Amino acid sequence: MSALRVVHMTSVHSALDHRIFKKECRSLAKAGLDVTVVGPHPQDGVEEGVRIKSVKKHRSKAARMTRTVWSVFQEARKRDADIYHFHDPELILVGLILQRLGKTVIYDVHEDFPRDILFKSYLPSWSRHLLGWLMERVESTACKRFSGIVCVTPTIGERLREVNSRTITVYNYPYPEELIGESPASWESRNLAVTYVGTITPQRGIAEMVKAIGYLSDSFGVSLEIAGDEVPEEVKKFPGWSRVRFHGVLDQPNTYRLLQDARAGLICMHPIPTFVDCIPVKIFEYMGAGLPVIASDFPLWRKMLEGVNCALFVDPLDARAIAKAIEYLLTNPDEAEEMGRRGQAAVAKQFNWDTQARKLADLYSNLASNTCAG
Repeated sequence: MSALRVVHMTSVHSALDHRIFKKECRSLAKAGLDVTVVGPHPQDGVEEGVRIKSVKKHRSKAARMTRTVWSVFQEARKRDADIYHFHDPELILVGLILQRLGKTVIYDVHEDFPRDILFKSYLPSWSRHLLGWLMERVESTACKRFSGIVCVTPTIGERLREVNSRTITVYNYPYPEELIGESPASWESRNLAVTYVGTITPQRGIAEMVKAIGYLSDSFGVSLEIAGDEVPEEVKKFPGWSRVRFHGVLDQPNTYRLLQDARAGLICMHPIPTFVDCIPVKIFEYMGAGLPVIASDFPLWRKMLEGVNCALFVDPLDARAIAKAIEYLLTNPDEAEEMGRRGQAAVAKQFNWDTQARKLADLYSNLASNTCAG
């Protein structure tokens, strides 16, 4: 019997996107499926058992939503796959056409797009609620017709499960070997540093983190190690900036090296809907590196880490509260180290991609069985 033919489609992300390629496509190929990913990439090829069919990603949004989408559809249809799995809302129409053609189609929802529209600064404020409402109606109507829905958070999953019972949540957990493959430095030899890695924006708390490090006494000698894209110029004027070491964008090995040489990981996102209901992978990166976490006090995050006891939760808008949490971990090194160990153990046991790959494979198996039975 020939292997199940699967095509993943994206017009927005790189064909080698971490969730799409590294996690989902690679896992499915390892499970014996014939997997192709169609998306923006310099050239065709094969990597880790996954075929890559490249398309051009046009620079303008209008061209991407028309010409790139059309290219993705054309290339995907040529593959005559058993299952099509797409990752962008602008491919909803493509998914509906393929479903109409009798194909099994899965929609992978990475973000809560109807809610995110409310915070798109490039849209006129008067239009955001209308566009968000319209997007939710379109998405919900389309999702009724798809063979399966994959969501990245339980909040999105709960909303879409109301319209499609074949909805599962596949968390964006990291590979355990990526995080705990190397033994981190002993606690005593780690730098007196806390760290933040990831996208740098005001809404992700860059100002509060820099202010917090400035509130700490000079006697601590603590630094804030930041890895990410460009820091806003106004943040560099805060007193705490003199204690910041900015590393720019780091590749994965150097990111984990940075984490394994610090004493706490910061994730102080502001309490806006798009963040309150998300589950950032950096939480598990910190945990996997043996770091205690200082995190925004969001109900979803508290519930997720309930019983692990690896995090201190703070008001992300209160720089002094963040500073107090940093001070607690620095002055209680035994407790901080134990928190890090508990977090690392939880990643090894629960918060890792292996647990999610099984859920994805089960969905594919069920959909394939239903297709054969039909």
